[in-house]
Order: sequence, then C-alpha cells, then structure tokens
Amino acid sequence: MSNSAHNKLVRALLRRIPNLDVPASSSPMRKCTGVLLIVTLAAVLLLLSPSPSTTAPSPTTNPSAAAHLLPTLPGLSVLYPPPSNSTSHLTWRLLRPLLLRSDALPSTAAGVLEAASALRNLSLSLSAASPSEVTGGGGNGSYRDEVRCRASVEGDLGEGGVRIPCGLTEGSAVTVVGVPKEGAAWFQVEMVGSGGEVVVSVNVSLGAAGMVVEQSSWTPQEGWGVWERCPPVGDDGTGTGRNSSSQLREKEAGVSFIDSSGVCSEAENPLAPLVDGLVRCNQQVGVSGLQGRNNTMVNVTANKHEDENRPKGHANFGGSFSIIEGEPFTATLWTGAEGFHMTVNGRHETSFAYRERLEPWSVADVKVSGDLELLSVLASGLPVSEEVDMASVELMKAPPLSKKRIFLLIGVFSTGNNFKRRMALRRTWMQYEAVRSGEVAVRFFTGLHKNEQVNMEILKEAQMYGDIQFMPFVDYYTLITLKTIAICMFGTKVVPAKYIMKTDDDAFVRIDEVISSLKKSDTNGLLYGLISYQSSPHRNKDSKWFISPKEWPVEAYPPWAHGPGYIVSRDIAKFVVDGHKKRTLQLFKLEDVAMGIWIQQYKNSGQKINYVNDDRFYSEGCDSDYVLAHYQSPRLMMCLWEKLRKEYQPAAFLLGASHWQL
Repeated sequence: MSNSAHNKLVRALLRRIPNLDVPASSSPMRKCTGVLLIVTLAAVLLLLSPSPSTTAPSPTTNPSAAAHLLPTLPGLSVLYPPPSNSTSHLTWRLLRPLLLRSDALPSTAAGVLEAASALRNLSLSLSAASPSEVTGGGGNGSYRDEVRCRASVEGDLGEGGVRIPCGLTEGSAVTVVGVPKEGAAWFQVEMVGSGGEVVVSVNVSLGAAGMVVEQSSWTPQEGWGVWERCPPVGDDGTGTGRNSSSQLREKEAGVSFIDSSGVCSEAENPLAPLVDGLVRCNQQVGVSGLQGRNNTMVNVTANKHEDENRPKGHANFGGSFSIIEGEPFTATLWTGAEGFHMTVNGRHETSFAYRERLEPWSVADVKVSGDLELLSVLASGLPVSEEVDMASVELMKAPPLSKKRIFLLIGVFSTGNNFKRRMALRRTWMQYEAVRSGEVAVRFFTGLHKNEQVNMEILKEAQMYGDIQFMPFVDYYTLITLKTIAICMFGTKVVPAKYIMKTDDDAFVRIDEVISSLKKSDTNGLLYGLISYQSSPHRNKDSKWFISPKEWPVEAYPPWAHGPGYIVSRDIAKFVVDGHKKRTLQLFKLEDVAMGIWIQQYKNSGQKINYVNDDRFYSEGCDSDYVLAHYQSPRLMMCLWEKLRKEYQPAAFLLGASHWQL
C-alpha cells in the first residue's frame, strides 16, 4: 500500500470516527468489508493513541528549560499522515508532540520505527489475504495455519529447536527431553528474537564435580549482561566451571561472570531478592550425589573431582539435577512475571530476573544444542486467541459510552499477546453492573507487536469487543509511562471521567468496593491505592527497575502508589495532560513512580493532595477483604468471580461463572 493510499484511508476514517473509542461490530467479519474494516481499524487505533518519549531530566531541572521538540522521528509519518484539515480536534493530535520530545523515554525512537514497520507489514498482509485467511473462516487457510498463534508447538528435532509463533507470555514454557551422550560436557538453550539475535542463553556444564548453569541475556542497547552462575564460582571445586560456549561468548562480548560475591551467592542468602518467590540458585546444587545402575545413592563432597565408586560410563552430573549419562532427563525453561526459571526433572534449580528492555514477547525461536540426543522439544502455555460464539461476544462487548461525564475510567495495561488475560477480565469483573451500564468504562491500552500475526489477532479482537486502544509504538516496558499519560488523556479529553484508574491485565478489581470508597473520598487532589512513602531508586544496572543518578539523582522518591492499581481524581489527570503538553513535567520510565513525581509537582504548585493508602490493594488469592488482587491467572480470576457471586447479592453481577469456560 502506497503512502498516499494509506493517508487517504486514514483521513477518510477520521472524518467518520469522532474520538478514540472504537465501536464494536454487530456481526463477525466474514466478508470483504470485514477486511477493509480491520485495515481502517489498524490505522485509526494506532493513530488515535498516546505516547511520549527518553532520559528524564533530574528532579531539580525544569523539563521545559531543557526539552524541545525534534523535527521528526523515523516512521512517525506512517503513524501520523497529514490531516485533511488543520482544524481537526481529535485527541490523537495531542500525542504526536509527546513522541517528539528531546527528553524522550528510552526506546521511544525504536518503538515508533518498529510500530511503523509493523503497521506497513500488517496493511500489506491484510490487502493480500482472503477474508477466510484473515478471519479463519475457511478457505485453504495455509497461510493462517502456518503462522497463527497456537497454545503449544512441537519442535523440529532435526533443527534442534522450536518456532514460537506469537512470542512468550507469563507461564509459557519450553521443555526439553534429552539423553546426555557419552562423555557429554555441555548443552545450551538459546532464545532467539524476531531478528535472529540471541536474547537469552542458558548454558549447562556437565562434569564429574557436578553441574553448573550459566545464564545471561542480551539487549541491543546494553549487549550481553553479566553471566549469572549457579552454583557460584568455586562451589563445584573447579573454580570456573565455564563451558566452551560461555567462554567464547564472554570473549566476543567482553562480559564477565559473577564471582562468589555476585548474584548466585547472594541468592543463597535468605535475605537476597527472590525471583517470582523462587531462589536464584538452589542451595543444594553444591551437594553432589552419584547414582549407579542399581539406583543406590553415594554422597560425595562437591569439591571432589572424581569418585572411585562411580560406575564407569554411567555418571550422575550432580545429584540435585539427577542427570545421568545415557539416561533421559527433562529440563524446562519457563517465564514468570519477574524472570526466567529452570527446572530439571521437575525440581526448581535456577532463576534469573529480566533485565531492563528484555521482552519475553519478542522471542521467536528456541534453539537447543550441545552434547545431547534430543528426544523432544515442546513449547507450551503460549499466547493464543480463542474462538467465541457471537452470543457471548454480545455479552462481553463494550457498552456504548455516555456523552455525559462518567464516574470512573479504568485503563488496563495489556501487551498484545495477552489474549487470555483480556478475555478473563471481560468474563469476570468487567461484567459488573456498573461497567455494563456505562457508569464505569474499561479500556485496554496496548502497543503494537513486532509479530504480524499477533497484530492481526488483536485487531480482530479490538473490532469485536470495542474496548482496545492501540498505542503508536511497540510495547516495550520502558515506554509504559506513555500509557499512563494516554489514560489521563482518554479520561479528560475523550471520555470525561470523575476519576481515572490505572491497572494491569492480571489484576482483579472489585468495582463495587472501588465505587464505595471513591464516593467517600475527595473529588480533587486524590491519589488512592497502596502508597509507598519511603522508597529509593534501584541502582543495579541489571535490574528491570534500574534508575541511573542522571534520571533521578535523589536517593528517595516522593509518595507513589503501586502500579497494579491506583486511582487519581480528574484534576490530577488534567494536570498530567497539560503538563506534558507544555513540557513542564518530566518523563520517567517507572510509570507508577512517575505519577507520584507529577503529583508532587502538583502539590508544589499549591494544590492540596489527599493520599489515601489502602492495604486492600495488591493482595493475592481468593480472599474476601480486598479491593484489588494482583498476579491473578485467568483461572484465578474465575475463582474470585465465583466467590463474589456466592457471597453477595447476584444483582451486582450480570453473568454467572458457570456461563464461562476457561
């Protein structure tokens, strides 16, 4: 599709749709008109969504004195074609200057350029595809069958890997079943990005003194990080334990391994940070057990290189891992909310946290190599959209928005391939009467995906349910603050709301409790949630939440509410929108802390702030006393919904849990 054709299509659509809200279709897309609607939707959803931009100025600096607007960014013209008239009042016109700020957030330029590429590719694919290929409603389906999102995929043993069709999400796993070859020394599992670059490498050394796992990740901005080693250097008796692959990678990338004072040894300290509640290095790795053919166990010390009682040709490479030469074993690498985890034969062995800018959704392939005879490679728990009957769609479709000011807007952060999470929310707390009546509006704020099929699936989802607002950038973690600003824009410019809430797609929100609490609260200057009054920046460069002294030189943050869920009053949201329009507010990549920083500036201007701390936010599980429960899987969402239905009057809930199947 040419640029002129693309621009013409967008301009025509802008004349027809007056605001950011995308109405849901009343019928499934089964005809060519459905294809055209998706194409136009692709353009408008991206064009009408928010985003700002890189390194935030220090809190002692006025951003307006340092920040200016860049002339343009590569790819921006694709996302923002010339308007048909200069008097257009559409909200998306407010967003373009934010992307051009000279003090943009990290990865803004990359996120915009990749979003433009994704939109071009999607437009070409939609133009070339038949209606059945787009909707999955028949035809040859060869293109769709090859690239469609699937819940699980078997690997190709000949190629030693497995293709990941739509990226990884929380709970995704890659399971390897193999047999160590005679004299086996090592094997490795590599996760490969969409561009062919290795983004995660897990190397396993097999030796007489025990097994050693080394792991690291790569980002375009920082290259390879420090290699985390389990057990720590010296615990296996070798002092190094490095395999040939790690040595080569270290030499080429110029990185180093963590020594005995590094992450793994810290992980053996009970006070060390956990990853998804799991230790980074299993404390029993240093104890080696040797297993003979008769399955009798002989304990040996970890620093002993050989044992005279070991059955020759049938060695156990570390008792905790239970890998035996010539015998099959199972190793699983799975994704959590905070990092990657490895289990061997069903037992957790190692964990390592995501580095900043490492995005699991970007993984396209997993490769396995080394001294193994592969028996199976299986990727499971993958993101997949689901077929829903039209009767159910009507029950979950976003209701029409009122022209009057609504009580509450809830903006939900969601990554493109989190299909199941969004469906779980539609089937549970988005069925509250307050939501279905339009008193409360819920919208998912989602960036574009680098995977073409994910974009195609989510565009159909947006058209079907009418509750997705696309952002004009690829969904990098460092850009989520742009979504916060977008939610404030939506709640003040598009769908005026008395209160604006931000939450995540793995959070269960008690709408009844939220409304009850807000009706007792101030209507101005409100920050309501789980408030942190004393916190400081993470200075570890490998932390997902790393903040440099340049970004925030002070060793303390102002009060802020934890990101899984918080609420601000309309005046604060308006201050955020106006402040970024005038560039008097700094951009900060930790969105929940950023809101706290902006509110502090609002307070410094002479406004009264009402900080309402509620520890019923951020709780977990099927408890009765909560306002928001975070880290909920789709099935746990149903658990919470069913519990509410049984405990409270059914009048507050339109649908029974028995109606839905997850």
